[in-house]
Amino acid sequence: MINTKYFLKGFKSIKGVGSPAIALGASFVAIGALLKNLGFSIQESIFSTFLTYALPGSLVMAESMLIGASLINIFIAVWLVNARLYPMTVALMPLLMHENQPRWKYYLSCHFIAVSSWLIMKDNYENIEKENRIDFWIGIGTATWSVAIFSTIIGYVASDFLNKDMLIGLAIVNPIYFICMMIGAMKTIQISLSVVLGAILGPIFYFLSPEWCILFGGFIAGSIAYYAGERNGN
Repeated sequence: MINTKYFLKGFKSIKGVGSPAIALGASFVAIGALLKNLGFSIQESIFSTFLTYALPGSLVMAESMLIGASLINIFIAVWLVNARLYPMTVALMPLLMHENQPRWKYYLSCHFIAVSSWLIMKDNYENIEKENRIDFWIGIGTATWSVAIFSTIIGYVASDFLNKDMLIGLAIVNPIYFICMMIGAMKTIQISLSVVLGAILGPIFYFLSPEWCILFGGFIAGSIAYYAGERNGN
């Protein structure tokens, strides 16, 4: 069973002015309003966040349904978009794995992988005994997931009071927060190079291929940063 003490400790960890959950909530307010404007019912909007729990995935799902894409195409598109969370999973799971914990907890907790929850866990895992980290993580994930669902409802209800510029501003709060956190963590050559080169190469590739600029810029910047770190022994 889940250890209630550490679950609640993780659940409460999203509190605070600097919590990533605030940026997450702002983005899902925009998602809720967007889904209503696209013709989704409030039940469909809530169910979308309940299952997807990722801003880009929700946007791709909504746009794909709007143009009449098939269910399999929507599934593949959302799956590809959310593949960006794989490196976070690889970095996080070794910190959570413990032989005394059942596997079902790890399968369950994979649904909670997101930038916001990942940042909270990375900031707090050293203060939690390894055996209890998975329960702490499930608490964080449940809290941020709840924030996303609740914010979707708020956005849906308040959509008539939000104009296009406000929606765009709310939608990019979470990515901007993540960028700021990455800049604050620029303590190794890999992170520093990946952030700096990504910021430079992304706009450059935009003029070559607007659809693929983020992928190309991120892949090349990350690869250069990785090999530079390897050569320097970091």
